[in-house]
Parts: sequence; C-alpha cells; structure tokens
Amino acid sequence: MKIHELTPAPDSNKEVKRVGRGHGSGNGKTAGKGHKGQNARSGGGVRIGFEGGQMPLARRIPKRGFNNIFAEKYTVVNVSDLNKFTDGTVVDPELLKAAGLIKKADEKVKVLGDGELTAKLTVKAAKFSQSAIEKIEKAGGKAEVM
Repeated sequence: MKIHELTPAPDSNKEVKRVGRGHGSGNGKTAGKGHKGQNARSGGGVRIGFEGGQMPLARRIPKRGFNNIFAEKYTVVNVSDLNKFTDGTVVDPELLKAAGLIKKADEKVKVLGDGELTAKLTVKAAKFSQSAIEKIEKAGGKAEVM
C-alpha cells in the first residue's frame, strides 16, 4: 500500500450540513434552530454542565481527600528485583531503566525491602527503606543516597 492509495473508511467522511440556504434546501428560514428561544439566539445556549438551575452533578457529589501538589513522587523498586544484576554492579537509575525496572532514568527511585537479595551490589537511589538498607548490607553491598 502506498500513501496515495489511502482512502478514508466508508461513511467516515460526512458532507457538512449547509443550513440557512433557503426554503428549497429544507433547512432555510430558522436554519434548524426552531422558533425563538434561548438556543435560537446568537450566543445562546447553556454552558457545559448546566442543568437548568438544578444543582449540577459536579456540586452534588461529595468531595473527599486532598492532593498535595508539593508531594514528591517516587518510583518503587524492591530488593528482590535487584537480583537480576551480577555481583559488584553499581545499580543506578540509568541501569534500572536499561533493565526495564523503571520507565524513565530521571525518575526518583525508592528501594523497598520486599523479597531477598543474594547479589553484592552498590545501589544508588533517592531513598531507601530501613529494611532495604539492612538487606543490601547483609548481602555485602552498599546503599548510597543520591
């Protein structure tokens, strides 16, 4: 298939309805807006979410919680995930990204102590849980805060 052979799917392109072009068109005079009323006026109609004066849904439902815009978000990696690296490796965010454990190398990483660690590694991360530090050092490695 070549680019000049591409065509839109059948019935995906509709003709634009031309309104206000005389009685013969079937859509003249009021141009499909009916007679008078709010929606027939220029600039008429109601805003999105307006329910005719009834309390809008966005205000009826209960609001809960709080979103702290200053909270620092960390990507979590468990110590059991670090077993894929060989002894003596320096594990940093770039290496975690290359191994597919995190999505971006510039993410802040927190290492948690879930699972067991058998490899002797030097792990560099933004944060460590207490149990993660213990398990890394027990395996003979080092936990370094970046």
